[in-house]
Amino acid sequence: MACGRIADHGFLADGRSAVLVDSSGSVNWWCPARFDAPSAFARLLDDDAGHWVIRPEGGFSTSRAYLTDTLVLRTVFTTATGSVALIDALALEPGARGHEVGLHSPRLLARVVRGLSGEVRLRLHYRPRFEYGRMVPLLERRDGALVASAASARLDLRSTVPLACEVGEASASFTVRAGETCHFTLGYAPAYDAGPPAVLDAQQVIDDAAAGWRSWMGLHDYRGRYREQVRRSALVMQGMTYRPSGAVVAAPTMSLPEELGGERNYDYRYAWVRDFSFSLEALWRVACTDELNLHVGWLTRSMGMNDGIVPIMYGVEGERDLTEHHLEHLAGFAGSRPVLVGNDAWRQRQNDVHGEPLSAAWLMREYLDPMPPDLRQLLRAMTERAARDWHLPDAGMWEARDAERHYVSSKVQCWTALDRAVRFGSHLGSEADVARWAAARDAVREAVLTQGWSDRLTAYTGAFDSDELDASVLLMPLVGFLPAGDPRMRSTIRVIEERLSHDGLLRRWAGDPAGFLICSFWLVSCLALAGERVRAGQLFERLAARANDLGLFSEQIDPYSGEALGNFPQAFSHIGLINAAGDLTDLDAGRHDVPPAPDRLIPAGQDGPRPTTAR
Repeated sequence: MACGRIADHGFLADGRSAVLVDSSGSVNWWCPARFDAPSAFARLLDDDAGHWVIRPEGGFSTSRAYLTDTLVLRTVFTTATGSVALIDALALEPGARGHEVGLHSPRLLARVVRGLSGEVRLRLHYRPRFEYGRMVPLLERRDGALVASAASARLDLRSTVPLACEVGEASASFTVRAGETCHFTLGYAPAYDAGPPAVLDAQQVIDDAAAGWRSWMGLHDYRGRYREQVRRSALVMQGMTYRPSGAVVAAPTMSLPEELGGERNYDYRYAWVRDFSFSLEALWRVACTDELNLHVGWLTRSMGMNDGIVPIMYGVEGERDLTEHHLEHLAGFAGSRPVLVGNDAWRQRQNDVHGEPLSAAWLMREYLDPMPPDLRQLLRAMTERAARDWHLPDAGMWEARDAERHYVSSKVQCWTALDRAVRFGSHLGSEADVARWAAARDAVREAVLTQGWSDRLTAYTGAFDSDELDASVLLMPLVGFLPAGDPRMRSTIRVIEERLSHDGLLRRWAGDPAGFLICSFWLVSCLALAGERVRAGQLFERLAARANDLGLFSEQIDPYSGEALGNFPQAFSHIGLINAAGDLTDLDAGRHDVPPAPDRLIPAGQDGPRPTTAR
């Protein structure tokens, strides 16, 4: 049975890796060592690349939901003869609560089948395939488990129902009646220099995971608009955090296509500096500031100091070389090839990278006083680079792979770097430094205002002296470069919405195959800041309704078919939802922390005010 739709999947996490399981009970994705490690199940990308399914043998209907405030998934199968619940969870360290959740994962997947009514005949099919489907493991019974081993990986499957083994796979057929339960656990361990996989009771794993996630949620309350959607998105973001380092991956998957059958199929299992900045804003909005040091520590250790182009993305433990290569043996999701591991965007010059750390640090300044020396050094270096390199062309935030251009959003983020450095004043530099940064900031601003504007389109465009629209310029009011009510900015918002939007979904540029969700949420914030708050709220609700039945967003959505596209779930999309909801909440309350427009800038060398919050 081939893998179904992208949006048909649920998401489980344990602070190191993620599982995607579909509504028919099939585990179709798991890289158990860590997010960006080779897979054990990769049916998402090829029907022969590994899966583990538990489902009724005949026809059935499905309903599912997460247990409240958790990443524990409950799927109910209803058949002509009865109904059962399948409960899935990745194990957390036993007893881990609050900020300890996810720090020490046992790396074990638990599944429990519970009879609800009548009786249901079920089928289990277990087919692990290591190294992205390349390796068929040896299966042998050992110490009460069915052990699968190949290359450097080992999986131990424990089951309360008998399993029939064949070469590289196992199966079972069993009946569950009302009140009965069947337990399954699948533990991972590296083959060398480690003990065997953890042995834990499946029901205990599920109960402990539920308690752990709820304890984390209890520390991060949000009382603004759209509370349930925001809290779900915050939990998803936490699930995409590699807890040992603090890195937030863009998505737990790779090579899910932006267009079915297309070639833009990239590996997103890494951490982008751009996402870091937006993530910190989202975490700030949902009161996750206690984890700031963990996230900032990852940033400073990963970026460090170097003389070349600043990498814009890293592995979850700060790796820089993410060289891309094809997995030619995989068919790809819905035949979408190439299937890529690694991401060559790490080689690109993207000048917006200078602004994002400074923007995040300014937002969180109340919690960075005194500023750690390594962070101060990094922010100074990014400021100097922005002052030096802002005039250079780059690949832009959409990571164009053809030619470098003078992208407006990259220039705006260089302005952001310089602007925030000026606001930090003596915290970052001397009076002479701040004066020099202010002069560079003003030069960037003048260049954007003159060369980024198209009289023909009556809008700011994607690149200097261009007539091509790009939704990334909606960042201009969000970072305080221009007020949303400025006549030219208001015209830009209107033109972008008219020409790039369809059914509430905003494309990045003309010809983009689908609506890009974070851009659509930026439009919500821009409309609200421009005074159109009712329409902004209506658009937010239309976008929020595009999530799947579990509240999960992909990167893009086809505005005609409604099909989810791109890697899944996508941190950018959930970040966009949180920040747009926060903007609407702040505006309703008469407050907003976007820096004032440039005619009200803080004089060079003076420190700025402390932030307000939306909580």
